[in-house]
Amino acid sequence: MATTPVPIAADELIGDEENLKSIKARQRRNAAYGWAFLAPFILFFVVSFLIPIIVSVISAFYKETASGGGLYGGGEKTLTFVWFDNFITVIKDTDFWVGMGRVLLFGVIQIPVMIGGALALALLLDSLFVKRVTFFRLSYFLPYAVPGIIAAMMWIFMYNPNFGPVGKIMPFSMFDRHVMLFSMANMTTWTFTGYNMLIFLAALQAIPTDLYEAARLDGASEFKIVTKIKIPMLKGAALLAILLSIIGTVQLFNEPAALSVTNPDMGGKYTPMMMAYNAMMGNISPSGAGPANAVSLLMAVFAAALAFLYTYVQKKVD
Repeated sequence: MATTPVPIAADELIGDEENLKSIKARQRRNAAYGWAFLAPFILFFVVSFLIPIIVSVISAFYKETASGGGLYGGGEKTLTFVWFDNFITVIKDTDFWVGMGRVLLFGVIQIPVMIGGALALALLLDSLFVKRVTFFRLSYFLPYAVPGIIAAMMWIFMYNPNFGPVGKIMPFSMFDRHVMLFSMANMTTWTFTGYNMLIFLAALQAIPTDLYEAARLDGASEFKIVTKIKIPMLKGAALLAILLSIIGTVQLFNEPAALSVTNPDMGGKYTPMMMAYNAMMGNISPSGAGPANAVSLLMAVFAAALAFLYTYVQKKVD
């Protein structure tokens, strides 16, 4: 049976077109508002993050060379494009790999202790035994608010064997080269344990409390709840905390830089980041922005490789 089409009035078509135009105009206006609010962040991100990275990458392929002058020097320094020479020089430098070994040893010692302490504190604050959680949470986090170099100077004072409260009771010097890494590990652990504790605590508070209540109704003890419910559900938080710790370990600078003032024997290449800083300041050879940025970029690649390796192994284990 055939049906006859219903005619649509012209004013209805005009009304629909006007509605579509107003909807599109509203969408464009909302998009403009969104970009306007986002513009300060984008500008700050580009100026403070993207541009420095681009400049560092470009600078790593250049080197300052002397041009002109006579037998006794003089002349001017000019930037010369040297391809991958800066990277090759760093890779061939045995001090770079020795410093890398120190950083790896530091991470092996410090990261498990710090993550274990942060997890224990988070579990303690999330338990039923602790009152005034806000006070303890703020107290544990407070060391992270102290600037890194200030914290390092504070610990150097406490390590002093003559008047430091820690150094006076220790049977050995905390400045001895054989225990230097342990001294730095203690500084870093004191600073960042509270920060990682907050990561674990936030993950614990996101766990539905119904799971705890059901476990208690089934007769589970608090120890069973911790080991069978809480800790297994913290894998994501642990992954984040360990990845951040790996990246922070590779960037180790404040502690060895402060300790090098009291221990000049450490030299300017104790860690790769110290090597980059002293190359930039002209304290070691080769010096200049090119070699310094080459060290920094190699360390960035190394940190990314370690983070990827840990993530891959963690997924395989799970």
